Parts: sequence; structure tokens; C-alpha cells
Amino acid sequence: MAVAYQVVIDCAEPHPLAEWWAEAMGWEVEPTDEAFIRRMVDEGHATEDDTTTYRGELRWATGAAIIAPDEASGPGRRILFQQVPEEKSTKNRVHLDLRFGQDRIEAERDRLVAAGATFLHEGSEGPNLWFTLTDPAGNEFCVT
Repeated sequence: MAVAYQVVIDCAEPHPLAEWWAEAMGWEVEPTDEAFIRRMVDEGHATEDDTTTYRGELRWATGAAIIAPDEASGPGRRILFQQVPEEKSTKNRVHLDLRFGQDRIEAERDRLVAAGATFLHEGSEGPNLWFTLTDPAGNEFCVT
């Protein structure tokens, strides 16, 4: 049986970072359920401090997620951007590889840099080339 999974990325500002990654990957920002959030506050399970308004929508303050477009109707591949108070301090121990194919990696690197990524370096192993970049929050990822 296949297992649904979620990758969690710590960050200071989850909502704009989720939007950035959704654009980078061609995924979707997971829709917010304002009625559910409001009910949780009204019933005392959460407080107004647990919420925020972002782009005119009521959302949870400390997290935003993106999902693969083909999985919008159920659990599966999901990336959660989780607000944490501390700054990033060391190299990632886990990172994402965005696999565009060797014929597209230079154009995709350039597109992502134009969108706010920072190019770090180029690597290769045999005939395979990759680029290491960071997202706007400083998290490393590769374009392959």
C-alpha cells in the first residue's frame, strides 16, 4: 500500500514561501477552509492569535501548504511550510530536487533565480548536471 507523505519546511513566513514554491513546482497552494478556522476559534479550540488574514482570506497563522495538482481531492504529496521563531542556521540535512530534465535545467534555473532563488553552484556526476540554489528563505534545493 502506498503511503501519503508530507515534507515540512521550517520558515519565518509560511504563506509567501508556499506561494513561491507552488509557482516553482507548478503545484497549488492548498485552499484554506475559513469556515472551519472560524468554528475552531468560536468553539475555543483556537484563538484569534492562531489566525491571520493573508491576501484577504482567513488562514492559520503558522502554516501554509502546497499540493500536487493531481492530488487536490485527497491525501498524497504535500509540502507544509511551518513558521518557526529561529533563523536558519545550518545547511539542510534534507532537500528537494526539482527534476525538470537535462534539456530544461538551465532555463528552469534562470526562471527560479528571476523569481527570487539564489544560485549557489553547479555540480555534475558523469553525464548528469545539476544546479544548487536556495529559495527566498535560504533553504537549499537542486534543479536536475
